[in-house]
Amino acid sequence: MKAQNLSFTLAFVYAVCKCADEVEAFRYRFLEGKVVLFEHIDTAFTYLNQDTGLFKVVNVPLRGSIQEYVETAGRIAREQKEYFTGPLGNDVFQCSPMPWVTYTHISHTNSGKKDNATPLFDWGKYYEKDGKIVMPVSVQAHHSFVDGIHVGQFADRLQKYLESF
Repeated sequence: MKAQNLSFTLAFVYAVCKCADEVEAFRYRFLEGKVVLFEHIDTAFTYLNQDTGLFKVVNVPLRGSIQEYVETAGRIAREQKEYFTGPLGNDVFQCSPMPWVTYTHISHTNSGKKDNATPLFDWGKYYEKDGKIVMPVSVQAHHSFVDGIHVGQFADRLQKYLESF
């Protein structure tokens, strides 16, 4: 990513969401009390305003190549003035990068809404271990749709995608 002069955070949002979108189980949602399979899911991510130290939630369609996505996402994030543009729809993957720390466990407050099936992806600071780059990545998903096998499929896809760079 560095060699291609891509924002690591935005490129990783693309990689995570592209790989999750390829696993059908991650595209199921509850909609008006019914189970719906979305054909395609877009992205929502937190983005730090360097001037204020506050985060905003940015929605970007998951389209095109990684280079096109990073360019579009960067432009939208810079131009968006609002911190929240409204409630997130069912048609996004939520990403919350945390590149300042590494971790072995992360937990989020659950809204208590049993029909909230929007997956949340987090990742922390990467580091070198035994000559390899290692980075914590966590997945929070509704267990009605996503089981361990699906998380494994996602992880395998993500690893292969990253190795293809």
